[in-house]
Amino acid sequence: MTDQWTIRGPEFVNCNCAWGCPCQFGALSTYGHCEAVTGGIIEDGSFNGTRLDGLKWALLLHWPGEIKDGNGEQQAIIDERADPEQREAIRKILHGEATDPGATMFFVYNSTMAKVHPTIYAPIDIHVDIEERTASLKVDGVVEATGSPLISEFTGQPVEREIHFGTGFEFRSAEVGNGSAKSHGSITLDFTDTNALFGELHLTQAGVVR
Repeated sequence: MTDQWTIRGPEFVNCNCAWGCPCQFGALSTYGHCEAVTGGIIEDGSFNGTRLDGLKWALLLHWPGEIKDGNGEQQAIIDERADPEQREAIRKILHGEATDPGATMFFVYNSTMAKVHPTIYAPIDIHVDIEERTASLKVDGVVEATGSPLISEFTGQPVEREIHFGTGFEFRSAEVGNGSAKSHGSITLDFTDTNALFGELHLTQAGVVR
């Protein structure tokens, strides 16, 4: 592995599973298949000396069964403001091409793919507030997703739920919330009031920085 990179910044994930997502605990997915949209902001990042600060990204993901069984589809979306070097850097990161084997979720996702759709370069409107457990993600004509806190059925007030990852290939910890997403085009997603995670990514080619 010769590529050296790092990215740090907030990430929002919305998948089709029930809140908390059984997959996070090594169990089978809620409905027997997995699909998700995820996106983030690179507040601080570089790839072999090329700065990536301020750029945004998203991924659309679909598996007909469990992730481990493969046959997935994915499509990357990269901030159109990125110049050619930045675009290629982020593309390689999102497709796990510049990562030690198994070290990041990007590598793991890509290893299960039967089809990788052409990368989209477009304006990405994304906002993530980890502490408040709110998020919005929009790429015109491609995807819209929102995240919000879980609400107690007893008090009507937001509740705080967090998953701590002592090991793993994505977060150190993530807030759990509620999400809804719809996408159009190569990968079609449509789910309402399902699992959402809000966390800070801090990754390198060797995995999670702890």
